[in-house]
Amino acid sequence: QGKQKKARKYAVMKRMISLRDQRINEKERKKAPVKKKEDPSAIKEREVPQHPSCLFFQYNTQLGPPYHILVDTNFINFSIKAKLDLVQSMMDCLYAKCIPCITDCVMGEIEKLGQKYRVALRIAKDPRFERLPCMHKGTYADDCLVQRVTQHKCYIVATVDKELKRRIRKIPGVPIMYISRHRYNIERMPDDYGAPRF
Repeated sequence: QGKQKKARKYAVMKRMISLRDQRINEKERKKAPVKKKEDPSAIKEREVPQHPSCLFFQYNTQLGPPYHILVDTNFINFSIKAKLDLVQSMMDCLYAKCIPCITDCVMGEIEKLGQKYRVALRIAKDPRFERLPCMHKGTYADDCLVQRVTQHKCYIVATVDKELKRRIRKIPGVPIMYISRHRYNIERMPDDYGAPRF
């Protein structure tokens, strides 16, 4: 006896007439976009990435002692496993004063690893290490390190991570420090300062 309930249809949109429809009178109808003819004599604009002024061919003029070395999370962990003192081994490798730099996101990664990596955390809080503040969200350090060395080419990146090494090799003028045979080695340094030749 009551009104029959109508089943409501979900996601049904009101049909609207297109502005290009023939039934709309001429004045209100939307015009088809007119393609501009390209002027062959016009100067074509392209987006060309600005090359840093510090690069002189493959030589990075901003690199010089004291070396600022961006340290990755796994580099500290592998240094502990290899029983290497970070600052001393860096100096042995480069024969110059080295300042290890640690970003907030690397520090966050080490803190997240928990109690097992407390030695790494204690090393990272060493007063000889320089702290670099991060502005980005989250604690994913790889993107942060890559972006940092792309902007400022005054760093050497210390990492054991293959993926991060692959990404940094694409950036010209950024040397990579890694661990092999229980000592630090340097890759892509001009004249390979201090890098042992195997």
